[in-house]
Amino acid sequence: MAAHLLRPGALAVLYRALRAGRRPGGVSPARTLAALPRLVLATTTGRYRGTSRAQLALMGAAAAYVLSPLDLVPEVLVPVGGLLDDTLVLAWLSGAVLRETEAFLAWEAGSGGQDDQPDDVVPGEVIR
Repeated sequence: MAAHLLRPGALAVLYRALRAGRRPGGVSPARTLAALPRLVLATTTGRYRGTSRAQLALMGAAAAYVLSPLDLVPEVLVPVGGLLDDTLVLAWLSGAVLRETEAFLAWEAGSGGQDDQPDDVVPGEVIR
């Protein structure tokens, strides 16, 4: 496990994110993680327009920053600032992942994830 994830502030953010999944109507962490690959695929292929490729790239960069042993503000030089930057990035990433996956799962539960019809086609029946 990366040293960043063992810091007290980062653990508090992860705890709050996991706890959010337990609230009524919340998305469980397992369901959130399972939805991420589908979210990325649907966004990159253009089927899902609830998030952008740039947003996904920013989320990927934030995850890489949190997992990376390199820091923009090293703890050795600035102890409080070094912990604060990691905690802020992790807090933003947790919130973004929860927000995007909840919206994506709602889209999937509707007709969005069920069919591949273009946006200008209205589902219905032909009455003769």
